[in-house]
Amino acid sequence: RVPGGSSGGSAALVAAGAVPAALGSETGGSVRQPASFCGVVGIKPTYGRVSRYGLVAFGSSLDQIGVFGRSVHDAARVLSVISGRDPRDSTCEDRDSLRLPTVPESLQGFVIGLPREYFPPELDPAVRRACDRAIRLMKELGAAVREVSLPHTPYAVPTYYVIAPAEASSNLARYDGVLYGPRFN
Repeated sequence: RVPGGSSGGSAALVAAGAVPAALGSETGGSVRQPASFCGVVGIKPTYGRVSRYGLVAFGSSLDQIGVFGRSVHDAARVLSVISGRDPRDSTCEDRDSLRLPTVPESLQGFVIGLPREYFPPELDPAVRRACDRAIRLMKELGAAVREVSLPHTPYAVPTYYVIAPAEASSNLARYDGVLYGPRFN
């Protein structure tokens, strides 16, 4: 079995009940994918919401500190604590404080967009059934569900594979010892 990615250990610990929540670093799916594989909640926050101070940079424009939890509420509680401005991270912004929402009795007034590009014919039938159950529940709770299009979706992965390796080669070069020789402390 595979826990799904580079932060999979954190997801596996939450799934096993060893910890109520955990952190992970995310560049291109390292929180979201393990969360999915392990059946827990994973949140990749908005860029700049959480300080990356202390993180070894891989792809600077993509890296984020994410949160795993057993529930959306657990993950949101941790995110509310770690969010905010950090003077040691110039990309970190002082955003509005993250308030934990109450679970609404109804989704009346909410409009949920379902990108047609995310439901291709080859989508695993079990995934499709799970999505259909969630869609039915949202409709039963009063949400309006609309099909939308994100036509640039096919370019997301190729774009990632240009940006991430370019930034990683620059960010990680400081550790290779080529320019200044190896350091031993």
